[in-house]
Amino acid sequence: MKKLVFLTGAGISAESGITTFRDAGGLWEQYPVEAVASIEGYWRDPRLVINFYNERRHQLLEVEPNKAHQLVAALQQHFETTVVTQNIDNLHERAGSTDVIHLHGELMKATSTDEPNDPSQLVTLTPDHLDIAYGDKAKDGSQLRPFIVWFGEAVPMIEPAAEAVSKADIFVIVGTSLNVYPAAGLVHYANPSAQIYLIDPAPNVPSNMGIHVIAKRATEGMADLYDLLTK
Repeated sequence: MKKLVFLTGAGISAESGITTFRDAGGLWEQYPVEAVASIEGYWRDPRLVINFYNERRHQLLEVEPNKAHQLVAALQQHFETTVVTQNIDNLHERAGSTDVIHLHGELMKATSTDEPNDPSQLVTLTPDHLDIAYGDKAKDGSQLRPFIVWFGEAVPMIEPAAEAVSKADIFVIVGTSLNVYPAAGLVHYANPSAQIYLIDPAPNVPSNMGIHVIAKRATEGMADLYDLLTK
């Protein structure tokens, strides 16, 4: 069975109603990125940051996976499929994807402030216990914080992601501008023999990169790709 690897970004979840950071009207216009998405912002005002992600969690419960998420999961019937996502939501998992690498953390998890990447410190939040309160403690006694990789922090899952991409027969990029590093650099790990597809309504890639472009939004583009890969 051929290996299919996806790299997904905010564009795939935007059609479910998840507010993105970068688009017009996005979260970065409401909150300075350095305030809510950097480790410096967390140290400066942990209450603000904790409450910001509490709000994002409540929003997540109000949305559902869309057709693009569902088609990514459906391709597991035809390929050995890995999803590498920049998104912190759980919409891929809710759609049925079983092998998901989260580069930037997971919104529905909390962790230790002192040892954020220690698996033993992880706590899975539930719909009836969504919020982290200032004063809630992790197992090691430090403040419980969102399990998010913020600007200024290492991206521990980038190496497993790069390894997955290097083994792909088919590499598909959906809903990401390829402007956010280190995730954007993953395309350079693709095997020279791999087929590479980009689904983006406004693609901006050099023609000499050998990328097959589907210039559509995620739901429409994934429908085209699904037909292409399964016919």
